[in-house]
Amino acid sequence: MEHLKAFDDEINAFLDNMFGPRDSRVRGWFMLDSYLPTFFLTVIYLLSIWLGNKYMKNRPALSLRGILTSYNLGITLLSLYMLVELVLSSWEGGYNLQCQDLASAGEADIRVAKVLWWYYFSKLIEFLDTIFFVLRKKTSQITFLHVYHHASMFNIWWCVLNWIPCGQSFFGPTLNSFIHILMYSYYGLSVFPSMHKYLWWKKYLTQAQLVQFVLTITHTMSAVVKPCGFPFGCLIFQSSYMLTLVILFLNFYVQTYRKKPVKKDMEDPPAGKEVKNGFSKAYLTAANGVIGKKAQ
Repeated sequence: MEHLKAFDDEINAFLDNMFGPRDSRVRGWFMLDSYLPTFFLTVIYLLSIWLGNKYMKNRPALSLRGILTSYNLGITLLSLYMLVELVLSSWEGGYNLQCQDLASAGEADIRVAKVLWWYYFSKLIEFLDTIFFVLRKKTSQITFLHVYHHASMFNIWWCVLNWIPCGQSFFGPTLNSFIHILMYSYYGLSVFPSMHKYLWWKKYLTQAQLVQFVLTITHTMSAVVKPCGFPFGCLIFQSSYMLTLVILFLNFYVQTYRKKPVKKDMEDPPAGKEVKNGFSKAYLTAANGVIGKKAQ
């Protein structure tokens, strides 16, 4: 334990030296004083993917319908709470949409920081997205984009909460909470096969995510154009990180939804191949954000 404590002190000293003094208003908040819990939970997450896939390799996929329904409902409600609370608290503090500093809004800044702590913690909860993919043997959905996004967000928001827990930091989570209300509602409905015919709007969720990233970059860079005391390095880092998400999500969108030319001789199904409801016998269906094969 002494070695672990010494290692923890070294890590925290290194981070303090790199980023400067932490925001005193969040000292003592759960999981924020030390980076080790966030780091180790991320390592456990990555190991769980690797070991879980090995464990499930020769085992049947689990359904988890009831668990997924409760999980998606829970994330949807948490996202709704964060959206409403961020809108109300930033309004109360008279936040400037172009650039908002870290200290001028008083109690409203604390209120924003408390919501952003839940946003940080929600990124830990969302590790379950991947664990459910593993248990359901939906390995095609465990892409680099998926793992990179989940693992990096949890760690980045630990830093945000320690150094920039309010002010300009409120905008991205506000948009993301709105997107997650739509996204996890979709995932929850997709658990039920009877709802699939109503879920034609999946690709628009990806489009909404891309719009979200572009708006967040625009909002972040507006504080560079007209500074208000928000740390410049944090603005550049956030813009750079969001740009990586734009590139990865755009690549996903192109690969998933680009239209391929349909040849005339392919318009009629080959003889002997069953077609039902306009689909061939094997077709793609979405479930909890997962695209997999399902036989009719």
